Amino acid sequence: MNFSYELHELIDLLIPKKIIGHTSFPISHIGSLVETKQGGVSFLGNSKYRKEVEKSQASAILLPMELDLAPKENQCFLFFDNPSFALGKLCQDIERKCCPQPHGWHHPKAVIDATASIGQNVSIGPNVVVESNATIADNVIIMAGCYIGHSAKIGPNSVLHPSVVVMDFCEIGSRVTLFSGVIIGSDGFGYETVDGVHEKIPQIGNVVIGDDVDIGANTTIDRARFSHTKIGKGTKIDNLVQIGHNVTIGEGCLIIAQTGISGSTTIGNHVIIGGQVGIAGHINIPDGVWIGGKSSVVSYKSKMGKILRGNPAMSIGDANHFYVLRPKIPNLFDRVSKLEKSLSELLPRSELEQI
Repeated sequence: MNFSYELHELIDLLIPKKIIGHTSFPISHIGSLVETKQGGVSFLGNSKYRKEVEKSQASAILLPMELDLAPKENQCFLFFDNPSFALGKLCQDIERKCCPQPHGWHHPKAVIDATASIGQNVSIGPNVVVESNATIADNVIIMAGCYIGHSAKIGPNSVLHPSVVVMDFCEIGSRVTLFSGVIIGSDGFGYETVDGVHEKIPQIGNVVIGDDVDIGANTTIDRARFSHTKIGKGTKIDNLVQIGHNVTIGEGCLIIAQTGISGSTTIGNHVIIGGQVGIAGHINIPDGVWIGGKSSVVSYKSKMGKILRGNPAMSIGDANHFYVLRPKIPNLFDRVSKLEKSLSELLPRSELEQI
């Protein structure tokens, strides 16, 4: 993205707690500490890269308050409690200036049913289909190739990137972002086996997405068998996540890529789920639990605590103990075999088998 700020404009936008160095030059790009050249801005988000600050040619560097360094000539250091978040504010402003904004334009190749309700200042791109009785609130952006099903609802200021599908009767809250390939309201995986045949069970519920939710590319959220599959306010879901029917996810959760959550599981508020986690169905995971990447959660008991890891998932203490012992298991088997052989020379077989 092309952009340009005078440094004083960047300072007014980000409001650093401390400023050291020259403050009058233009800023035209963002990059890493190593790559960024004169005229660029960078940041220190991880203390292990501290030495790269001293080598960096970036004109402006966003730094944590505790760092005690002086800038070069024609360089400026801006200090924050959270430099990464400060850079995020800058990126947000760049995105606002450079990316499409709602302007009330409907592409002539969009197909919008006459019974659909379209709010003010809604942008609808080419090859979008909006079905009967759908409701799209004010200031929504719907990019090329999206499908909005019968009686679906899209809340104000939401953004649907290309090729998003929101199926019939599903509800999307305010300020929700759905990235490309997201499917909301695909059928839940519901079958009953009768006389050896897998009979399809109709899935007649919907999906309800709360406000301020982000859902990453190619994530799928299944409609409920009945009632609702729910995603709580402020939850952020990564790419390639599968959420089954009748799942309830609370507010402020983080769910990382390639996680699968089976049907009728309930996830509390502010739960963090690492990448490639598998969660079995009909489990209740309480508020504030952290689940490490590649874990397999087949049950949850309060004694497991708030940090889980492993396959099957267990408390972080038990999991760490297990991983320390696991490499020693082959040697332990060898020792036991030798002990058994020694005992067999001392004890009758009948007594040995009772040990």
